[in-house]
Amino acid sequence: QLQLVESGGGSVEAGGSLRLSCQASGDLYHSYSMGWFRQAPGKEREGVAVIDGDSNPTYEGSAEGRFRISRDNSKNALFLQMNNLKPEDTGMYFCAAGPFYSTYENVRNFQYWGQGTQVTVSS
Repeated sequence: QLQLVESGGGSVEAGGSLRLSCQASGDLYHSYSMGWFRQAPGKEREGVAVIDGDSNPTYEGSAEGRFRISRDNSKNALFLQMNNLKPEDTGMYFCAAGPFYSTYENVRNFQYWGQGTQVTVSS
């Protein structure tokens, strides 16, 4: 079982950058895919980026080329570097852990979730 705590959200203007962090506690962090998911008001939670147990990343289309997901298994940490932010990136960002081979599309398969960190991008 994992406990996940996100940090690094905030308010920025369009074109700005933010770096989200997720700290995991528990066992076998390296055996999970780790991902970032976004939920905007009135919308379903959606995958933004996932890095699987072999450290292969997948990105939702609008995140490709602007966001970079990374993990540090020695520190049980997950990161999301977000550049050239747009107003449509606004939402609550959640860190989650799921099966070893997962992609950003496998939202329902992720088992452990953090409380989220808010990202607001103004135009």
